[in-house]
Amino acid sequence: MSALAEMIGPLLRVVATSAAARTIRGAATNATHRLMLTLGAGVGGAVAVLCFSSAALTLLERQMDPAEAWAILGCFYGVVGGVLYFAATRRRRG
Repeated sequence: MSALAEMIGPLLRVVATSAAARTIRGAATNATHRLMLTLGAGVGGAVAVLCFSSAALTLLERQMDPAEAWAILGCFYGVVGGVLYFAATRRRRG
């Protein structure tokens, strides 16, 4: 019996190791996919903000002085940044 147990022990270790490696490989693949989707969303968001800013400046500069248009856009982004900051800190606290 002990010879059979000595033979099965290493086989069980090999099977357990390959199952663990498969699980780790799957987790790494999922993490890579999430990272790529997050990066894609970030790049898309940055492009959207740049396009929105350009369109807003074009429209505002037709109605008023370019300095006023930049000031309005700066205030808008300042308010949005403040709201996001306070939302993030409130979420962290409570």
